[in-house]
Amino acid sequence: MNVWQLTPGERESLLAFLRTIIQTPSLPGDEGRVAELIMREMQALGFPEVWMDEAGNVIGSIGDARGPTLLLNAHMDTVEVPDESQWIVNPWSAEVREGRLYGLGACDMKGGIAAAIYGAAHLLRTGTPLKGQLVVANVSLEEPAEGTCTRILFEEDKLAANWVVIVEPSDLQVIRAQRGHVELRLSAKGTSAHSAAPDLGENAIYAASRIVFGLEILAEQLAEDAFLGKGALAVTDIHSRAVSRNAIPERCDLIIDRRLTLGETEALALAEVQRIIAREGVKATVSVIEEDVRTHTGKECRVRRSSPPWALDEHHPLVATMLHAARDVGLRPALGKWDFATEGAYTAGVAQIPTIGFGPGKPAMAHMCNEYVDLQQVYSAAGAYAALAVRLLRG
Repeated sequence: MNVWQLTPGERESLLAFLRTIIQTPSLPGDEGRVAELIMREMQALGFPEVWMDEAGNVIGSIGDARGPTLLLNAHMDTVEVPDESQWIVNPWSAEVREGRLYGLGACDMKGGIAAAIYGAAHLLRTGTPLKGQLVVANVSLEEPAEGTCTRILFEEDKLAANWVVIVEPSDLQVIRAQRGHVELRLSAKGTSAHSAAPDLGENAIYAASRIVFGLEILAEQLAEDAFLGKGALAVTDIHSRAVSRNAIPERCDLIIDRRLTLGETEALALAEVQRIIAREGVKATVSVIEEDVRTHTGKECRVRRSSPPWALDEHHPLVATMLHAARDVGLRPALGKWDFATEGAYTAGVAQIPTIGFGPGKPAMAHMCNEYVDLQQVYSAAGAYAALAVRLLRG
């Protein structure tokens, strides 16, 4: 047997734990029960240090804290169930069919949580010495506010890391880049009047529709990076306000989801929309969304919905080492990118820590009906994390 392959007993325990955390709902801000399960599992597996911080993040560490630190970063929350009537299994059943484990969060990303924890536990079981520290951090609120609770780990808890692996689903490919994400709120202003005499008012919906048309054209003209690809723009919500249903709306709000490729910034995204407003001669304002979120422990955080794109050079030592570690467990990974945002928004985009992605599951399964993760990928990921830790932390 390959030294990094989990034993049958380890696989059995990992599967039992993974099924339990899938069967336990953990919507954003309500991850408390899953957090307790994760703490108990790490303690039972022999992690020397396990704790929960003020924000409800659950952290476990092994190895020597006097050396460099490798952080495996996961999130505990899931989205709501997408259209339960379309599921072939109960979303919380954690049912295994033909090597696939089905359930809400199986892919995004409780499979990654289990793999990270059991990868570290494999090193404990085999007595593998480390001249550094392996930290597994399970954070809250990734789905509504990526990077927020990881920021707390670094800026408030004073955690430090030399390397970060985001264990989101990557189909066991090594991810070295991620698009940025900006959420904008645009408010078009009108003038109220009775709908029987619309000429006496100014319809904010009509004003907003002109902007929507301009945004649709803009979306086809966004910048493109040779590796990370093209930026993206979508209007994801529209809501009007009027004094009654037979009144001309005096306000219409749009939510704009903007994905940034390399070379694009928050300032650029705002300026592009402001140019459309000016060109259309519409009375409107646009700004980055800021909102308050609350963790399952009750900690309140102010969140600005903006994160930059990031990319790690394909020749960076962390990329090369992850490729070698994956090969240690019999994988043949390619280099890839994520179109969606992750906790790497903070670690790479803000803190500038060398960051990659590597995790079990197909990215396309995230937020989908009949979400599943291939169990063999979970077991292979656990072995790869253990192999990576040894390659980076053996001295």
